Amino acid sequence: MTARLKQKYVDEVYPALQEKFHYDNVMEIPKLSKITLNMGLGDCKDNPKLLDKAVAEMAAIAGQAPVITKARKSIANFKLREGMVVGCKVTLRGDRMYEFADKLFSIALPRVRDFKGVSRNSFDGRGNYSMGVKEQLIFPEIVYDDVEKIRGMDIVFTTTAKTDEEANALLEMLGMPFEK
Repeated sequence: MTARLKQKYVDEVYPALQEKFHYDNVMEIPKLSKITLNMGLGDCKDNPKLLDKAVAEMAAIAGQAPVITKARKSIANFKLREGMVVGCKVTLRGDRMYEFADKLFSIALPRVRDFKGVSRNSFDGRGNYSMGVKEQLIFPEIVYDDVEKIRGMDIVFTTTAKTDEEANALLEMLGMPFEK
């Protein structure tokens, strides 16, 4: 059984992009290659219990275990030593990626207070889109009473599109709620 959004891509988005941009080769048609979630945990250096809770929340949101990232070098001004935990990240590919994107577009983002859509200005010039979420509470897997600290996260959509225009068309056809 394939993910709902992946089926939509194959049935609707793929032919629509082919028609809109007139690609010579079917391999040129843009597609999502990965989604990366990143959460900063710099405040967890004193309390390892908070770290475990944050990693568990990230695992519940993404559906796979996150990788804990550590500082590569010491920075005295931030009281940071080499090897200290600074965050966690998850890279989603395949069906998990499409399921997460579907959940984000249809359930999580509409739960944001006063949501008018995501900005179109967050493309990087090479067809990738980055966005931030201020609180993890918008995801249905998170139980409000169990949250010890509200945390945000960065979400990066990496596509095979060559230009921002192609990536914008791809994400919009997949259901990304861009502002009008």
